[in-house]
Amino acid sequence: MASAYGAESGTVTAVTAAGAATGERASILPWRIVVCASGLIYWGGVLVQARRVRRKIGRMPNLRPKGTKERLLWIGWMIVVVGWIAQPFFVSGRGDVGSAFGLLPPLIHPAALAAGSLLIVGGYLGTLWCYAAMGAAWRIGIDTEGSSSLVQAGPYRRMRHPIYSFQMVMLIGAALLLPTPVSFAIVVLHFVCASIKASDEEKHLTGVFGEEYRAYLGRTGRFIPTCC
Repeated sequence: MASAYGAESGTVTAVTAAGAATGERASILPWRIVVCASGLIYWGGVLVQARRVRRKIGRMPNLRPKGTKERLLWIGWMIVVVGWIAQPFFVSGRGDVGSAFGLLPPLIHPAALAAGSLLIVGGYLGTLWCYAAMGAAWRIGIDTEGSSSLVQAGPYRRMRHPIYSFQMVMLIGAALLLPTPVSFAIVVLHFVCASIKASDEEKHLTGVFGEEYRAYLGRTGRFIPTCC
C-alpha cells in the first residue's frame, strides 16, 4: 500500500509540474509573439526599403556581401536575424535552470515587460526615422558607387550609425521580454558585428569625404548620440 501510495503521489506531482510548465508557457505566449513579430516586421521592412531604394537608383543597394570579411559578418548577422525571429519558439519556463532558452527569474518583472515593449516600438520608429533621413542614399554596408553627399540630417546629426543603434535598442527590448541566455548572446553578437561593420564604413567614408568626414567623426558618437 505504501508503495502504491508513493507511486500515485509521484504521478500527481509530475502532472502538477507539467501543468505548471504549460501554464507558464501560455503566460509568456504574448511576449513570444511580440518578439517574433518584431523581428519579422523589422527585416521585412529592410526588404521593402531595399526595393524602394532600388526603384530610385536603378540597382540593388549593396545587398550582397563582398569579400571574405563581409561574408563572415553576414553569417553573424544571419545568426542574429534567425535568433531574433526563431528563439521565441524554443523558450522554456523560468524553472529550466541551465538551459540556453530558460527564462532568467530575476529579470521577469512587469517593469521589464513594459520597458521591453517600449524599446521595441521606439527602436522601430527610430529606424523609420533613419530611412527617411537617408532617402535614396540608404545602403547596406559599404557601397563604392554610393551617394556623393554625406547625410547629416535627422538622427545622423548626432550619431554616425543610428540604424545599428536602433537595432540594438530593439534587441535589448526583446531580451527584456524574453530574458534568456540566448537573448543576451544575440545582443552581444550584434554589437560585435555592428562595431566591426561601423569601423569599416568609417574608414571607407573617410577616404571618400576626407576632411569633411573627419570633422563629422569629431562631433558625433558612433552608436550613442553626442549631447552638444
